[in-house]
Amino acid sequence: MQHALFKLDNVIQNYAWGSHTSIHDLFGIDNPANEPQAEIWMGAHPNGCSKLADTNQLLSEVINQNKTQSLGDYTAARFGELPFLFKVLAAETPLSIQVHPSKHKAEIGFARENEQGIPLNAANRNYKDPNHKPELVYALTFYKAMNGFRPIEQILSLFEQANISTLETEINALKATPNSEGLKVFFSAIMSLEDERKQQALNELYASLERPAKTAMAREAYGYIQDFRQHYADDIGLFSPLMLNTIELAPGEAMFLHAETPHAYVQGTGLEIMANSDNVLRAGLTPKYIDVPELIDNTIFNAIDPEQIKLAPVHKQGKLSYPIPVDDFGFEVMAVEGTATTQFVRSAEILFCIEGEVSVSSQDDHITLKAGESVFVCSNSVKYVCQGHGTIARAFN
Repeated sequence: MQHALFKLDNVIQNYAWGSHTSIHDLFGIDNPANEPQAEIWMGAHPNGCSKLADTNQLLSEVINQNKTQSLGDYTAARFGELPFLFKVLAAETPLSIQVHPSKHKAEIGFARENEQGIPLNAANRNYKDPNHKPELVYALTFYKAMNGFRPIEQILSLFEQANISTLETEINALKATPNSEGLKVFFSAIMSLEDERKQQALNELYASLERPAKTAMAREAYGYIQDFRQHYADDIGLFSPLMLNTIELAPGEAMFLHAETPHAYVQGTGLEIMANSDNVLRAGLTPKYIDVPELIDNTIFNAIDPEQIKLAPVHKQGKLSYPIPVDDFGFEVMAVEGTATTQFVRSAEILFCIEGEVSVSSQDDHITLKAGESVFVCSNSVKYVCQGHGTIARAFN
């Protein structure tokens, strides 16, 4: 491999929930057909592999030609591929509520479904691969989401304010057992509601939306429910804002999404970095298959303090570094302000220009990035230098 740096030409995914304007407004990327532009994929994933901008060669081919040089010894030995997928995600309407399995559960589930002969593309296939899917999201605009279960006292308060008498038995049971086991039973009961009882509970929820909310927390939850109802009428996920933390990230804030934790992206544009996996167990806001027993088996029923969800970055040498509990990827944001900034390399990296214009140099390669553009840095480059005025997001492992 001759080059240390490769400018990327990335795939834009036109999913129905994507924004028609955000990617164009932030990065000047054209959208002549006015399609929803949901995600820009940066990486070597087979469902949307980046290409080299100057030769049109797939990034995966470049990596496979010499994994040690492109990925580094450790990554090549441990993962055998680029272990992360880096994205811009632009949501105009809510995505489904999801849980991703742990690595251990993914390995077991993938092997089991293979033994059962369930095709990888079948609607009832839960495990597409044997990997976990931890994720980090960094907000580029105000970014609404849900992440993890609320403290149980909040869940009880919100359901009582909503006055859903159909669920009185379930609410009283959670009151009597306000711990993770009680939450598991309660969530399972909600997810298993069917037919007339489900519709009755939803009708009572809709009636509560007509009354003034008694608290700011209820007002925010009701706002989420109203939004969801426009897109997913009578979906079981309409109860989710009463159970899950509602989060709004300001531009520059980030959060981590743990395995076995229910979450949903609601609206906004951000950078997302994740392990290479397509394993998704759905929990509402979707017309797709929901496997309730498998969902329950892959969910940890621990409440998360909403104050603990946003990541506190570590400031070091002009960079903001976001500490996370996995080694599949790392994420930093680097301000480039005129003077040359040198970064040493220990793995493959993808650099994405958030704003401004930054030149990246390594060995004999010099690439200029404008907002919305990205470059793949080979592990054997040893180091690179950034100059100019702008902000760079750095994905590595």
